[in-house]
Amino acid sequence: MAKKEISKAVLKRLPTYLTYLKAMPDNGQTHISATALASALQMGEVQVRKDLAMVSDGGRPKIGYPRGALIADIEDFLGYGETNNAVLIGAGKLGKALLGYSGFAEYGLNIVAGFDTDAALVGKTKSGKSILPISELSQFCREQKIKIGIITVPAEYAQGVCDLLIEAGIAAIWNFAPIHLDVPAEILVQNENMAASLAMLSKHLSEHMEQHGAKCQE
Repeated sequence: MAKKEISKAVLKRLPTYLTYLKAMPDNGQTHISATALASALQMGEVQVRKDLAMVSDGGRPKIGYPRGALIADIEDFLGYGETNNAVLIGAGKLGKALLGYSGFAEYGLNIVAGFDTDAALVGKTKSGKSILPISELSQFCREQKIKIGIITVPAEYAQGVCDLLIEAGIAAIWNFAPIHLDVPAEILVQNENMAASLAMLSKHLSEHMEQHGAKCQE
C-alpha cells in the first residue's frame, strides 16, 4: 500500500493501536474490526476506521483486519522496520536510563552514543554506549550521518544543545527538557513534557477524589 500523508494526530494514535494489537492474547482470534479496536481503546469508531484505512487496505466488511497483517502494515508505515541512529545529549539519570533502554530497537531507534560536558561522565559507557565530550558532537553526527538528537539536559542548556544539533545536521529532535525550543521550520521537534503530564494526572486524581468523596458522604 502506498504511504499517504497523514496528520500528526493520526501518527500519535497509530502506536496506541499497535501496542494493543501486539498485546492481544493468542486465543485463536485472527481478525479484529475497527469497531472492536475502538471499543477496547475507548475511542471513536469513525476515527479509528479512518486511521486504519490510511495505513492498510486489508480490512473487509463484517470480517475486519487480519491482526498480523495489520500489525505489519502499521509498523511498515511508521518505519519500524528501518533503523534510525540517534545521539543523546545529557547523560544524567534520565539520559542514562534512555541509553540503557533496549526497547527502542523495536521501534527502529538506535541510540549510538551519549554526550555530556561533565568530565566525570565522559569516557564511560552505559549499556555499551560511549559517553563522549560535547565538543565531539558535530563531527560525530556528520561522520555517522546522525539525523535524530535526544535532549535530556536541564532547561537552561536545552536551546544551546538544540542549536549545536541543528548545526551538526540533525533533522529531528526528541526533547525531554521542559522548555520550548526555537528551531527552523524544517526541523521536527517532539516534546516530552513531563510537567504537563504530571499536571494532567494530578488534575484527574483531584477530580476523582472529589467525586468519590462526594459519593461517600451521601
